[in-house]
Amino acid sequence: MALSARRRIVSPTGKPVTLTPVRPNEGVEATYRQRLERLTGEMQASLVYWIKACYRANEPELAQAGAQDSSPAMTLRDTMNRLARRWQRRFDDAAPDLARQFATGAMARADGAFRASLKKAGFAVEFHLSREANDALQATIGENVGLIRSIASEHLADVQGLVMRSVQTGRDLGGLTQELQERYGITRRRAAFIAQDQNSKATATVTRVRQEGLGITEAIWLHSHGGRHPRKSHIEADGSRYTISEGMYLDDVWTWPGREPNCRCVSRSIIPALDDGRYGR
Repeated sequence: MALSARRRIVSPTGKPVTLTPVRPNEGVEATYRQRLERLTGEMQASLVYWIKACYRANEPELAQAGAQDSSPAMTLRDTMNRLARRWQRRFDDAAPDLARQFATGAMARADGAFRASLKKAGFAVEFHLSREANDALQATIGENVGLIRSIASEHLADVQGLVMRSVQTGRDLGGLTQELQERYGITRRRAAFIAQDQNSKATATVTRVRQEGLGITEAIWLHSHGGRHPRKSHIEADGSRYTISEGMYLDDVWTWPGREPNCRCVSRSIIPALDDGRYGR
C-alpha cells in the first residue's frame, strides 16, 4: 500500500508487524572518517614540517637550559602561534561543508534503509524533508561543525604544549618528533570515533523522526553485540519493547538506541494491527 510519510500506518493483517532494523551505513561512516583524517593529516604534516625546520635552525640555542626566554625560543613560539591560527581557520572554514555532506548522506541512507524495511513489510512510503526532519538535519550539521572545529583546537593546543615543554627541558628534536607522532595518533582515533559515533546518532535520530511521522509509537531495542566495552544496561535492554516518544530509562537517563556515546544499538519498529485498541481505527 502506498502511503505518505506523514500518514499513520497500521498492519491490515490483524497482527502487529515488526520491521527489520535501520542500521548506520558503513559507507557514510568510512567517507566521513576519510575526510576528517585527510584534513587532520594535512594539519599534522604542516606542523611537523615547520616545527622541525624552526627547531633545526635554532637547535644549539634551544638545547641550552633556560632557553625559553631566548630569541630562538620566541621564534619557535611565534611559529607555533602562526601555525595554530592558520590551521584553526582552515578547520573552521571546512567544517560547515564537511558537516553538511555527512549529515545529508546519513539522512539519505537512513531514509533508504527505512523505506526498504517498510517495502519488505508491504508498505510503499516516500519520505520528504518535513519540518521535523529538517530540524534533525540542522541539529546534526551544527553538532558536527563544532566537533570538526574541536579536532583542530584540541590538537593544536596539545602540540603547542609539547613544543614549549620540549624547549623548556632542552629536549632534542628526536624526542619531540616522537611525541608529536603519538599525539597525532590520539587525534586520528578521535576523528574515527567522531565519524562512527555521529553516524550512529544521525541514523538513530532520522529513524526516530520518521517513525513518529508515520505514527509508529513503539519499537524493540536491539543490542549491537559489538564494541569492546558494551554497556550492561544496553545488553539487558536487548529485545525490550519501548515507547518511541520516551525512549528507555537506562543508567538514570531516558535514551534511545544509538544515542549515547559509542552506542551502536538499533531498533525494530512495531506497526500495530488495525484493531489494536491502543491505536484506534
